[in-house]
Amino acid sequence: MCQAPSTPKIAQTMLHQWEEPCISGTLGSGTVFFSHCNLKCIYCQNYRISHEGRGRELSVAALADVFLDLQKQGAHNINLVSPNPYLPSIAAALTLAKKDGLSIPVIYNTNGYELPDSLEYLDGLVDIYLPDLKYFSTTVSAELSGINDYFETATVAILAMFKQVGSPRFDQAGLLTRGLLIRHLVLPNHHDESKRVLDWIRQNLPLTIYISLMAQYFPAYQAAENPKINRLLTEAEYDEVVDYCLDLGLENGFTQEISAADPKYTPEF
Repeated sequence: MCQAPSTPKIAQTMLHQWEEPCISGTLGSGTVFFSHCNLKCIYCQNYRISHEGRGRELSVAALADVFLDLQKQGAHNINLVSPNPYLPSIAAALTLAKKDGLSIPVIYNTNGYELPDSLEYLDGLVDIYLPDLKYFSTTVSAELSGINDYFETATVAILAMFKQVGSPRFDQAGLLTRGLLIRHLVLPNHHDESKRVLDWIRQNLPLTIYISLMAQYFPAYQAAENPKINRLLTEAEYDEVVDYCLDLGLENGFTQEISAADPKYTPEF
């Protein structure tokens, strides 16, 4: 499905300023954008690397050097974006980099479609899990991401992540140092889907969990061809989901302004 090579392939590295405040901080998150993906989301904002596979292949040793270089640049953390296809190589690179002095927190920034057995490779190597929890229903996940077992797979994986790192912990500057932070992108015409996702979080994780409710959706890639998602999210749709989240007692986390739905925040690949 992912069409990835056997060696790590990256599209870009950068000090990313547009993540959640507790991740980007003042200096930026040391972000490594990996090419290819194990989902086929028709609205992917990073489709040039996830679907088209733009990027360059690196050895494990070279990838470890990338991590160390980002630390030298002042990154608050190492942020592995869409790392799933390269998990064994990433685990090896992190092990090597830590031996050579990597000391900042490591973030596993994933679409959530993971296997618990695979995540065991990362136990002790990853400090922060940043998974999406995209959908509740099989019909929506099949239509929009090409997979019909997304929810059942992602929720099991998220519980495994939580078992490893627990609820978020922060340093004195407010930067995230360890824990689970769940992202959910609110989609137009899918507010009920968002509510079911939030219901699951409330029923299965403690109130100390953090959620990032994102309003940054815009109809990228093939989304213009789907009448359900071929427009921007309205403020009323987003506010309904935020209010529902708060009504559930889920008060820790982050929201976005509707103005976040702008292609200018998507890196150039």
